[in-house]
Amino acid sequence: MSRPSPEHRPSTTSSGRPRRPLPGSGLAKGLAVTLRTMTRKTVTEQYPDAQPELPPRTRGVIGLFEENCTVCMLCARECPDWCIYIDSHKETVPAAAPGGRDRSRNVLDRFAIDFSLCMYCGICIEVCPFDALFWSPEFEYSETDIRDLTHERDKLREWMWTVPAPPALDPGAEEPKELVAAGKTADKLAAQQQTARQEAAQQDAPRATEPHADAQASAADAQASAADQQARAADEQARAAERPTRPMGDSKQQTDQPRTTSDQAQPTSDQPEQEGRS
Repeated sequence: MSRPSPEHRPSTTSSGRPRRPLPGSGLAKGLAVTLRTMTRKTVTEQYPDAQPELPPRTRGVIGLFEENCTVCMLCARECPDWCIYIDSHKETVPAAAPGGRDRSRNVLDRFAIDFSLCMYCGICIEVCPFDALFWSPEFEYSETDIRDLTHERDKLREWMWTVPAPPALDPGAEEPKELVAAGKTADKLAAQQQTARQEAAQQDAPRATEPHADAQASAADAQASAADQQARAADEQARAAERPTRPMGDSKQQTDQPRTTSDQAQPTSDQPEQEGRS
């Protein structure tokens, strides 16, 4: 049977008395650790030129996903430092269907976290039932004025862009209910947008054909007016052909001239009668 090593020896003797450590054993252990680390090469990261590689669940700063917040006030009530400030108001939402009842909902007005009081316990993130708060590994937000460490909702929303993606699920795991609901909502909105685009295209189609119809109507009017002019010209030509033409000698000037002597010498039919009566 092998003898147990000094590290695995029981702390008591066979008689039940506590075993006394050898004098200087603690110092020897410390020197052994020092000797082991002295032979290793030291690596110093030149911060801030070289950023440290932080684990994804590092507690750096808290980000707010405002769309998921329902102003339930759980985070503010559970915070041990009372460093979360929330203001809201209620508004009435009309009924979606006729005959239904109006609903009231809370609208977020202010969401602020005072990081000068926060102790980064993460209770607010754990108690949030709607996943509106997330940890971000960012830690470079020091300020010269302590009042600037109170981040309002706009600043908290900017921290959401630095939140790392969640780890991948197992191959046989079910898809989260939140993602399923979000996918259904996105598909519904996409269908509504496509329907609206189709309706707008149908409304714009008659408008697009109106200029062509106007051009065709104007061309038809021009052709009709040209045909009328041609008909008028033909009528005028026909009327001109039907009118009797005067000989070249029978002019008004010739009829107005005095009669010749031969015409004066011929007696009229009334002159003999007058001579016989006399």
